Amino acid sequence: MLTARTDTSSMTIEWALSLLLNHPKMLEKARAKLDAQVGIDRLVDEHNLSNLPYLHNIISETLWLYPAAPMPVPHELSDDCKIGGYNIPRGTILLVNAWAIHRDPNVWDDPTSFKPERFEGL
Repeated sequence: MLTARTDTSSMTIEWALSLLLNHPKMLEKARAKLDAQVGIDRLVDEHNLSNLPYLHNIISETLWLYPAAPMPVPHELSDDCKIGGYNIPRGTILLVNAWAIHRDPNVWDDPTSFKPERFEGL
């Protein structure tokens, strides 16, 4: 259990760094915002986080593109319901494919691109 928790955190950080290294303009924008808010002579502290929305957007976009759990824990329906026009009876075990939902071009504009601005204002 401990490995699952630490692996997901380290994988998310690795994906975020990879995305930023492959998008140098966004990396520079993030660095400029960090330097302006925190300065260059100290590390980011917890109290800085609320003033760093672009950093929050980068983290949200990373988790959106590369969810730590692309197939979350199955859920058992407590009541009958209708999903996508299908009647699903109570007691059915549902698996949600978060990875596919996040990449649905019918729902999202440019779903496979790294766009931290997607989360502005949320």
